[in-house]
Order: sequence, then structure tokens, then C-alpha cells
Amino acid sequence: MKEIRQPAHHRRLGPGRLAGLLMVLLVILGLAGSTALAAPRDTAQQAHRTVKVPARAMDAVNAMQPSWNLGNTLDAFPQETSWGNKATRELFTTIRAEGFRSVRIPVTWTDHQSTTAPYTVDAAYMSRVKEVVDWALDEGLYVVLNVHHDSWQWIDDIAADHDGVTARFNATWTQISTTFRDKPRTLVFESVNEPVFEKATAEQKTKLLRELNTSFHKIVRSSGGGNTDRLLMLPTEACTPSQNLMDDLYTTIKSLNDRQLIATVHYYSYYPFSVNVAGGTHYDDIAQSDLNDAFARMRDTFVARGIPVYLGEYGLLGYPDHNHPSRVERGEALKYYEHFGHAARLAGVTTALWDPGTWAYLNRVTLEWTDPTLMAWIKSGWTTRSATASFDKVFLEKKEPITAKGVTLNLNGAQFRGLWHGKTKLVEGRDYTLWDRTRLVITKGALTRLSGDRDYGVNATLQARFSRGLPWQIEVVTYDEAVMSDATGKTNGFTIPTRYKGDVLSAMEARYGDGGYAGTKNWTPYQEFNESFSPDYANGTIILKPEFLDSLRDGELVTLTFNFYSGKKVMYHVKKSGDSVTGTHVPPIS
Repeated sequence: MKEIRQPAHHRRLGPGRLAGLLMVLLVILGLAGSTALAAPRDTAQQAHRTVKVPARAMDAVNAMQPSWNLGNTLDAFPQETSWGNKATRELFTTIRAEGFRSVRIPVTWTDHQSTTAPYTVDAAYMSRVKEVVDWALDEGLYVVLNVHHDSWQWIDDIAADHDGVTARFNATWTQISTTFRDKPRTLVFESVNEPVFEKATAEQKTKLLRELNTSFHKIVRSSGGGNTDRLLMLPTEACTPSQNLMDDLYTTIKSLNDRQLIATVHYYSYYPFSVNVAGGTHYDDIAQSDLNDAFARMRDTFVARGIPVYLGEYGLLGYPDHNHPSRVERGEALKYYEHFGHAARLAGVTTALWDPGTWAYLNRVTLEWTDPTLMAWIKSGWTTRSATASFDKVFLEKKEPITAKGVTLNLNGAQFRGLWHGKTKLVEGRDYTLWDRTRLVITKGALTRLSGDRDYGVNATLQARFSRGLPWQIEVVTYDEAVMSDATGKTNGFTIPTRYKGDVLSAMEARYGDGGYAGTKNWTPYQEFNESFSPDYANGTIILKPEFLDSLRDGELVTLTFNFYSGKKVMYHVKKSGDSVTGTHVPPIS
């Protein structure tokens, strides 16, 4: 939401304005030359909104919840605006007003630093980083400042160029520490983002990360000023929350004997679900267990032992993306965000939403959420649980008579309070029934009324309301089986003409005639949504991506099976010959 500015006569007078009025009064009284009543000058510390940081690291990190990432901005390269974003003071005003208590400001230094000793960071860039950090501090936000994409741009070479990389890493943190040494304790330093060391062995990786984290700690602490007790954040390898990597980090933290240290990891959900690959079309038991296990490990390895955890990035790798068709079904995504918030609270972990910019969560131009409903679910998860259901749609096949349809409620501790269509509360017994408190069945009569003329697509949206949390939306959808047509094209541009008839694509399987898996993901028949294929609902096509087509064996028939959320499956054949592609529809089995 945009900042609402009060009329001048309603604004509180700050120290500067009071000093100005006092000076006018002194001039009127002829006392302007007196130094005894001169207005005091603000120091750098006084310029920031006062935030009392708890002495215990655990309490301080708890006070940072919830957190937000200024993603794809100062971490972009070669320039801040290269990826379409730019930081503004108003941005942090908005973030604070929206309930966030801290921000992570990722910074990539590579293109603003000399590549040879003494590895000097450009003064103008350092000044820009300082300006952005100050804006956030001025809003009373905790700030996490780090070394970001440098991790793979040059730090990754450490196995081959140990001395050169460590010298540059140390020089980078020496300059950062010096520049920000007098900032308040609300500024937190994070050693390095997602260090991977791809060119090193597993044993070397453990040793190298421990060396960098230890060196970072020594440099910051020895720089004096506010850095002597500043909160410092240390990552696992790749910021992955696996047990062995967290054990390694725990060993490092304990060896440093410093009570102001924080462990940091990232979590983007169970990978097949996060990007919709390998059949990960639903937030199922496997995906839920993956999340529960990850937070249990964080709690047991760190939190239960008195070491706070700041989960520096979370979200779904394929959601949201308003520039492309959604690869993760909306209701399934909401289940993940709801569950995530609950698990984080149980584990005592502070979480930072990864926001890559205008096309995802916060529009950096309008300073409004691109999807307010999604953000409402994320915010609700900070304090409470919401009920969900087995799905957020009921499908009515147009060619078939309407029958009663149902969903299973996931109450998450809440109680069902009723079903609404707009402002109208539906009548239990006539419009719906509830079996065993969790099986919600919408009657034939209600669905007949709600579907109206039965146009393809969403005919009505219902709300299941509960004793706490947010309502769950259920769309009533009329559909028929999608129809695909024959086509020809090239590997650099091939589309399948498709009449969707109200249905929604969930996945694509690809197999050769011998049963082997076809496509870029040859370990699964289910190819990655938006990477191997993508629906274009507006233009009535399915796009097969060049990477997928290039990976097919020349001259062999490939059977594609398109899965839809209604439960329907439609088959299609493609064959590549050189750079030409032929597609043939497969008639449905009657």
C-alpha cells in the first residue's frame, strides 16, 4: 500500500523542524548569534529510527520476524537496474507498513570491484549500498547485508585459486566492515549467499566453507566499533538445510564461541512440487513431509541448542510468475505457504520471503502487491493456521449430467462455519452436506444453479469459511475434454493447436515407443512445466520448448500424454526429423 501523507498541520514536528522554528524565534528576539541555544547535530546513529535490539541473539532474531528480500536489485549485475528493479526509500516505508520487521538486502560486488589486489570496491557503489541500507534502517527495520552472487562468480574458484579468492573475500569484508562499523546493531552481516564450491570435493567444501565463515567472523569482530557485538550470520553449504551440512555449521559456530551468531539456510519446498516436474502437481504428503522434516532439523540442530535460525529465502521456484502461465496450481501453492508459516512458528525460525521484483510479489513501481490474496495467506501464516481443502475446484463435465461433487477439508484445527456464494450463505442439507466434519459435498441442485448456462470455465466461486484463519475458495468449473489438432513446425518454434474447453493443464509425460523417457528430464516421464512445455490459453495452443524438442531422438515417435486437473488425459504424437517437427493428435478412446 502507498504511504498516506498527512496534511502539514497534522504532522508531528521532528527535531529538525523544531530547530528551524526555534531559530526563527531567536532571530525575532535578536538572539540568533548565541551559541548556547544552537540546535544539536544528529549523529549517524541518531538519524535512524530507534530500535532496541535484545541482548540475546535468539531474542533479536525473533524480533526480525517476518522478513523480506530486496531480491534482484543490488544483487543484479552488472548494474542495480539490470533486472528491472531499483530500490527507493518509499519501498522500505511500504514494507514496514505491511508488517515486515526486517529486510535482507542481497548485494553482488563483483562488477564494482577490482579483480586484483587490493580488490577495491568502487566508492560510488559502496555509497549507493550505504544509502539503501540507511533507508531501511531509518524505517526501523533490521537489515541483513551480504555478499551474494559473488559466491558463484568468483568465490567458487577457491579450490583452484585458494589464496587469490580468500584474499579478495577478506578484502571485501574488510571494506564492508569499515564502511558500516558505526551502524546500529539492527544491521546484520551475512557471510556469503549459497556457497557451493562446485570445483571442490565434498571434503574440501566443508573445510573451505568453515575457513570463509571463520575468516569473515575474525575480520568483522576485529574492525571495532559496532562490529564488536554485531549479529553475524553464517550459512550452510548452498544454504541447504540437510542434516550433515547443518551439523558442519553447528561445529563451526560452537568453535567460534560467540553468542551473537546466527545460522542461515533457505527453503523452496520439495523440488518436484516447487517447479512442477516429475509429477509434482499437488502439495501432497511427500511435499508436506519434506517441509516438516526440514524445520524439525533446523529446530533440533540449532534452535533447541540456543542458536537462532534465519531462513534467508523461501518461496516456490516456479510461483508466482505473472509473466508466464502458473506452473504451480494456485490452491496447491496456498497450501504450501499456509503450512510453511505454521511450521516456521513451531520451530521458532525467522523467515524471509524471496521477492524477485515487480513480476512476483510486490510491484516495485506501484508499491502494491500483485496478488493481494496470496499475500493475505502469507501474512495470516505469521500468526495462525487456516483450513484448506483437497482441491480448490470442482469440475463439471459439460457433456455429462450434473451430479453432486465434493472436496475433503483440511481443518488444521479449525471448525467449518458454512459455505457462501458471494454474500449468500448456502443452506446445509439443500445446497451442501458435511460428512464426518471433513467431507464437503455440494449437491446436484446447488451445482445446477451455480453453473448457470454452463459456459466453459469458472461459473461460480464459493467460500468455505471456518472458525479461524482465511476462507478457502472453491471454483465451480464447467469443462469438456481438450481437443488437439495436427501441426507441423520447427524445433525452434512448435505449437500444438488446443481447444481447452475450460480445463486446466497440469503436466506432460513424454515417452518413446520402447517405453523410455523422452525429453530433457530423462529420469522421469513428467517434463518440467514452462521449461519443456507451456500452455497458451489465450491463443489456444500448447508450446513445446526448443530445449525439449532438441533433446528428442531424431526420427523416433514420441507419445505425449497431457494431464489436466479435471483428471482427463489427452495423448499426442510428435516426431522430430532434423529441425522439422510433425505433430499428430491421438483420437480419444471411447
